[in-house]
Amino acid sequence: MERIGDKQAGAVVADAPVPASSPGPTSRVPTRPGAVPAGSVSGDLIEQLRVLEEMKSAITALQARVAVAFDLAQRAEQAEAGVPVSERGSGVGAQVALARRESPNRGSRLLGLAKALVLEMPRTLAALKSGQLNEWRATLLVKETACLSVEDRCAVDEELAPDTGTFEGKGDKAIVAAAKAAAYRRDPRSVVGRASRAAAERMVSLRPAPDTMTYLTALLPVAQGVAVYAALCQAADSARSSGDAGSGVVPTRGQVMADTLVERVTGTPGGISGINLDLVMTDRTLFQGDSEPARLKGYGIVPAEWAREIVGSGQAGQVHARTPDTELTVWLRRLYTAPASGELLSMDSKARLFPTRLRRFIETRDDTCRMPYCDAPIRHIDHVVPWRSGGKTNLANGAGLCEACNHTKENPGWTTKAVHADVHGGTHTLEISTPTGHSYQSKAPPLPGHRPSRT
Repeated sequence: MERIGDKQAGAVVADAPVPASSPGPTSRVPTRPGAVPAGSVSGDLIEQLRVLEEMKSAITALQARVAVAFDLAQRAEQAEAGVPVSERGSGVGAQVALARRESPNRGSRLLGLAKALVLEMPRTLAALKSGQLNEWRATLLVKETACLSVEDRCAVDEELAPDTGTFEGKGDKAIVAAAKAAAYRRDPRSVVGRASRAAAERMVSLRPAPDTMTYLTALLPVAQGVAVYAALCQAADSARSSGDAGSGVVPTRGQVMADTLVERVTGTPGGISGINLDLVMTDRTLFQGDSEPARLKGYGIVPAEWAREIVGSGQAGQVHARTPDTELTVWLRRLYTAPASGELLSMDSKARLFPTRLRRFIETRDDTCRMPYCDAPIRHIDHVVPWRSGGKTNLANGAGLCEACNHTKENPGWTTKAVHADVHGGTHTLEISTPTGHSYQSKAPPLPGHRPSRT
């Protein structure tokens, strides 16, 4: 093992008492008003922060080298096992992610970063090891040179030479600008081609925001993005200029733009029309005004009062609920749980594929992908023990996974099994084993209303 830094951090003094007064007449007098004497406790703490930051960068560099070595070792072992060349290296990123307690998607990116630094950008790796760069800024350099050939990337790495202090005191934007300029000088055609291919990456994503709000993000080509934004601005300006200021609270320009976006996309002023929203709550929350929060599929935990406002009041079955701009038809479906654990009771099927009701049952139980540290939406309902191996199509043998994780667990050497529920207080638990023999457990999230008992 190599040393991860040339400096020693010493003992962190977070728990050490800080003197309330100066040490005495031997302490140094500040040279200017407000200055801290040299050798003071505050100065030592700042020195420790700097050294610890350098150690973090050095550890990141060492992690990159270990990840590349692990990738090479896995490929060699897979070659000995007769795995085809095209399939070697499958699942390595997921194993790196589990070891670093990251999502599989993040693990693949970390592995790609490690390969670029170790194999193609040694000067950037040296800057990371010495503490001149942190992991994020090294990632920016790798990202901005990804369109180059290996030779050109190495040349850019040599030209910028971060370990010589090129980026000392520079922020993220300055580092990106320097990397872009160097990449364009080396291969302008590749940079232009990268921009033309970027349109293929257009997408729309949704992620939670505080206070039952969400961020709806669209990645669009610049012309389309500007056109959409201009249309929303024009609609907002027109609505506000023709509105009646005396009729009440006048919405802001941003509020009108948001309302216009929702109405034009959904075709409904209220924004909800014929869309299935899976809102899970206890009967006490719905009918008795209990404060136990609910869970909205695709978002997460929402306040009880907000959930009741969405559903409205009524009896089990079909309920008509009103929002400010539209009327909704709400269907209530009872899900029965075990009293002690809050675990959904079992459903079974003899079918090869999970039927629709059982799929929704599992999606409600698992909420997001069951691979540890992965928060991706569920795309596949998969058999824990494969159907071809005698696995049953039931609740206990089903798990919700994202597409990438479902494919990952099918790689050679990966095994998954359901741990007996009684051992874990009735919570559905999976045990995932990787080709190296390491095991990781994944427990289904608790449903609203469950109160775990302490042991």
